[in-house]
Amino acid sequence: MGLTKSEIFTDQQNEISNIAKVFGHPARVAILQHIFKSNTCICGDLVEEIGLAQPTISQHLKELKKVGLIKGNIEGTSVCYCIDEENWSNMKTIISDFINQDINEQNNCC
Repeated sequence: MGLTKSEIFTDQQNEISNIAKVFGHPARVAILQHIFKSNTCICGDLVEEIGLAQPTISQHLKELKKVGLIKGNIEGTSVCYCIDEENWSNMKTIISDFINQDINEQNNCC
């Protein structure tokens, strides 16, 4: 059986790709911005705030949670979401290290 595409890349390359993918949809960016702006856990007001249907919001929350940028706690009949501070900090370091790479000035190949 052959390798899956992700297996031929390093863990860091896959992690950067997964982070970039989760930021690739404006609804997910809006959800994260709303959670940060609220400065507290969000319990169910995302449908009104973001303007998408509940199943769509739930799918975006699932993707954000899968990457580890948010975490959820069950409170009664709803799930409350907040930023996972440790994972957010780790993500910032990973992305900063990648973005802050510089091209060697002696590289005149193009």
